Amino acid sequence: MRREENNRTHKIWYHKAYYSLDCEDGIENCAFDLTAKSPEEILLEQEEEQLFLATLEHLSGAMNSLTDTQARRIHARYILGKKLIEIAAEEGVSVSVVQQTVKSGLKRMRNYFEKEKWKE
Repeated sequence: MRREENNRTHKIWYHKAYYSLDCEDGIENCAFDLTAKSPEEILLEQEEEQLFLATLEHLSGAMNSLTDTQARRIHARYILGKKLIEIAAEEGVSVSVVQQTVKSGLKRMRNYFEKEKWKE
């Protein structure tokens, strides 16, 4: 069985036969690139990328609407993945102060997005 498989592989390599009209020998299976994307898939990926970039642009605008402290703490909490206790320890403030700042920053961002939605 191993010898038969090696012979088949050698046959494909020697004849550069990646496809054939004969469906029975299985040579054409090597010709199919199953990782190739269809035009529809490529178009969908491009649309998703444009949507992602637009979302990043809106997020950047929302972050710019925050105070420096709110932006720094929200970035640390959600982008860097730090816990409230870690942020409080780094800045030398209580956890409740950090929690309140993050909460008010998120509320401000929500208001920004609602205003932007009405502009479109």
